[in-house]
Amino acid sequence: MIVSAREHNGTCGGAILARLGMRFVLSAQTPDGKFHNRLSFGRVWLDEPTIEDAWGRAIWAFGTVIARSDDGVLHQRALGAFESAIRHRPDWLRSLAYAGLGAAEVLTVAPEHKGALDLVADAADRILLSSRSPDWPWSEPRLTYSNALLPDVVIAAGVAHRDDDTVRTGLDMLRWLVETETHAGHFSVTPTTGRGPGDPKPAFDQQPIEVAALADAAKRAFDVTGDDEWLREIEKAARWFHGDNDAGVPMIDEVTGGGFDGLHPHGRNLNQGAESTLAMVSTLQLHDRMSMLTR
Repeated sequence: MIVSAREHNGTCGGAILARLGMRFVLSAQTPDGKFHNRLSFGRVWLDEPTIEDAWGRAIWAFGTVIARSDDGVLHQRALGAFESAIRHRPDWLRSLAYAGLGAAEVLTVAPEHKGALDLVADAADRILLSSRSPDWPWSEPRLTYSNALLPDVVIAAGVAHRDDDTVRTGLDMLRWLVETETHAGHFSVTPTTGRGPGDPKPAFDQQPIEVAALADAAKRAFDVTGDDEWLREIEKAARWFHGDNDAGVPMIDEVTGGGFDGLHPHGRNLNQGAESTLAMVSTLQLHDRMSMLTR
């Protein structure tokens, strides 16, 4: 849904994918606004509904459709589902941050939407109230996954609430993260085991979702500052998929069009899962879009 809604040169295939995605995500939502996450091949939901990452990512998708899709039917369905879901507040930081990104999307077209304003503020507050130190200016004792979505939503909250201090804090967080996840001039992102103070670089298994989150956050930082440093980070993210990474191998299968699941010391995980493929597609989509805008 997110990739389809972001595609400005819309195609019939993209429109079909957007509607299929919406149907799937709506089927996962329960009347109380929670979400299932695991569907069987027999089309039966296997788990109890929660407000974990599936909830947060669904809200992100609804918000993106509301802000960017020209499909009136999808827009109406996304708005109703968004309103139902945002009544909750999860204990999980990333679930709330993903949802905050959806709220930030809504605010680009409805800047006074109270539910979205409250949600993005709650996400940023949860991040900023966590303990940090000068030596480790991060909201968690270790980096884990999709780390850049934390400064991304902090910047978004600062913009939405016209709070320059929060914007600056988010930008500082993102600069620190970019420096921490860079090695020898290319991205060397947090592995599946996480990264803490003093951990060596490079480390593996590196995940495409981490690079995609960095690209998204850099796009928001560029929108706020107009500083070309963030365009260079988007370029660096695209190059990671093309082989400018710690193993020197492309993370795109030119035959299938898929994205490989993980980067290892001497190669890549040959599995091509949906999440990794979408992370690759969204990063290159964003890079192409920014390249056209800045020519």
